[in-house]
Amino acid sequence: MDTLHINDTINTQDKTRLQGPSQNTSQGTIVAAYGKRFQVELTEGKSRISCVTRGKKTDLACGDAVMIKLTDKHEGVIETVLPRKTLLYRSNAFKSKMLASNVSQIIIVLATQPSFYEALLNRCLIAAEAANIKALVVLNKCDLADKDDAKQKLGLYTNLGYRVLALSAKEDISSLRPYLQGEASILVGQSGMGKSTIINALLPNEDVRTREVSLVLDSGKHTTTAAHLYHLDEDSQLIDSPGLQEFGLHHLSTDELEHAFIEFRPFLGKCRFNNCKHLQEPDCAIKDAVTAGQITPERLAIYKMLRTEISH
Repeated sequence: MDTLHINDTINTQDKTRLQGPSQNTSQGTIVAAYGKRFQVELTEGKSRISCVTRGKKTDLACGDAVMIKLTDKHEGVIETVLPRKTLLYRSNAFKSKMLASNVSQIIIVLATQPSFYEALLNRCLIAAEAANIKALVVLNKCDLADKDDAKQKLGLYTNLGYRVLALSAKEDISSLRPYLQGEASILVGQSGMGKSTIINALLPNEDVRTREVSLVLDSGKHTTTAAHLYHLDEDSQLIDSPGLQEFGLHHLSTDELEHAFIEFRPFLGKCRFNNCKHLQEPDCAIKDAVTAGQITPERLAIYKMLRTEISH
């Protein structure tokens, strides 16, 4: 099972050096990642360069600030990755796949049809909380008739204090625009939720250029298999990521996990045992809060499942 985790305290790769210091390097931002090839937008001039890395290094993400060395007018080599503010990636016990870095907001895209995967929603929110990243839940396709069930499901998250926005991207995207202003956002969600429709509604002129970039960088691979960074304006960026189905949270410690459930926080440290796991222990403040109606049984069940998953 994959892992989605965003952590603004990651230091191990903050100063990844793909080669020793080089002369005549230029700074830029990775705006598209296709396996071993990356498109870098130069800070000066905003021209875009197709880049590779030294050796077999591919631990780079869309949104990374990098230093590159030009090898041709439109080709270059990535020499250095500059310090990251945040990192979004998924992994299992054997490997990880980086999706985006330096984001300030996660936009979790759901839809009334097909039915969204609520476990994925919870995992995204938990990862965001663990990294102190803002989260916005967007319920798309609200023009469809049977939308009430989806809205009812999201009532739980509204009550927890999460921002939930209902819209129909095909009809009117204007309600989303204020949430994007001044943010470096990433769209995440399972396939079929309408992420591409949102991108096309916000940036109607980007579709053809994105397909062209895909052909140049990766011999025709579908653009949905790679992350792309778009500029909404001078102060706002939006990264579109590949569709996700499920993932684990193995990078979280058990302490990070319990703190990521925002409704748990008032009760943490009040259990009978200091090392209470909130599973079967007696006099557990979390379980007492469920009995008192202060925490929902559904969220405790999610916590127990994830706690067991991480512990193993």
